[in-house]
Amino acid sequence: MSTAIELAGRVAIVTGGTRGVGRGIARRFLEAGTEVVVCSRREPEELPAAGGRSALFLPADVREVEQIAEVVRVTRERFGRIDVLVNNAGGAPRADAATASPRFSEKIIALNLVAPLHFSQQVNAVMQEQEEGGSIIQIASVSALRPSPGAAAYAAAKAGLLSLTQTLAVEWAPRVRVNAVAVGMVRTELAHLHYGDEEGVAAVGRTVPLGRLAEPEDVGDACLFLASDLARYVSGASLLVHGGGERPAYLDAARGVRDG
Repeated sequence: MSTAIELAGRVAIVTGGTRGVGRGIARRFLEAGTEVVVCSRREPEELPAAGGRSALFLPADVREVEQIAEVVRVTRERFGRIDVLVNNAGGAPRADAATASPRFSEKIIALNLVAPLHFSQQVNAVMQEQEEGGSIIQIASVSALRPSPGAAAYAAAKAGLLSLTQTLAVEWAPRVRVNAVAVGMVRTELAHLHYGDEEGVAAVGRTVPLGRLAEPEDVGDACLFLASDLARYVSGASLLVHGGGERPAYLDAARGVRDG
């Protein structure tokens, strides 16, 4: 699927861009003509590619400030600029809030909140020197907006990320725009770990008003918009990409009472 948004000549960094949602985001930017740098702790077997072009991979643990600085340095040295940062790296295994260890919670918050702040700081320093400024996009989650049993630290970190987005948008304006994408359920190569087999994925998809889980490229399209000149007056915003959200449980409960 081709995109109508063209970002040729621009340079984007996508953290965690080697698989899942990040890979879909990287592919969309490549299709739009962007030079794309992806980073993760492990080198992928296959790099994101589109239109005969591949992303540049740089190894980095985004929880380590020195490794963030190296990604920023190499990207600027190679391409001369950084126009877009997508803070996508994140996630968390399921954990009961009553028994999760302090170390576990600290690591989850470090990955999902502190790392995006540090990466944003490093890239902002570059963007502020550019006449065209730049765009920073935080990949958040609907978990930040509703109860998320089994993901307390993750949800709290993503809620903090939405707050961070608003503050940075004020502090770093007018040269740098900062926005967030609050993502719902996404079908990735790891979807079976959360939703089961194909039948389970389809059943979960039917609970979404639009009738399916998101594809990684759906998130990528939202990021393309926020990075483009079409969003030139959009900053400090949180864009919901969740297919309409979730059907309120009380509707089905009330219908069950009536049917009974």
